[in-house]
Amino acid sequence: ISAAIRGTNDHLSIGIGGTRQAVLSAAALRCLGGGLQAQLWPTARSEIEAAREAGVDDVSRVFGIDDFSRGDVIVAATGVSSGDLLRGVRFLADSARTHSLVMCTRCNWVRFVDGIHFFARERKEEVRLLGY
Repeated sequence: ISAAIRGTNDHLSIGIGGTRQAVLSAAALRCLGGGLQAQLWPTARSEIEAAREAGVDDVSRVFGIDDFSRGDVIVAATGVSSGDLLRGVRFLADSARTHSLVMCTRCNWVRFVDGIHFFARERKEEVRLLGY
């Protein structure tokens, strides 16, 4: 995701993952106007057979972003550990603070959400701003 957002130190992402990772990446990149190319990387004969059973005739085919994500898409991502794009979860005395990104293709918006999640129903501390 960060490779498609100006101001991060990422400009390109290359890796080996599964179909689930490709679908998530494609959905997020479509929201940002980015692109994606993917190719199967089978490591066993059984993976080639599974791909063919799933309808992939050419296991050397290069798939594009539209092969993984079509139609209207909403993507939400929350930082677990800190990176260039999102801050990781920060635990406070009675709460946790999260930094999330929510995007939509139909609405054409990208929103950053700073959330405080209280562990107890009744708060012992007031909500206060902390250095960001």
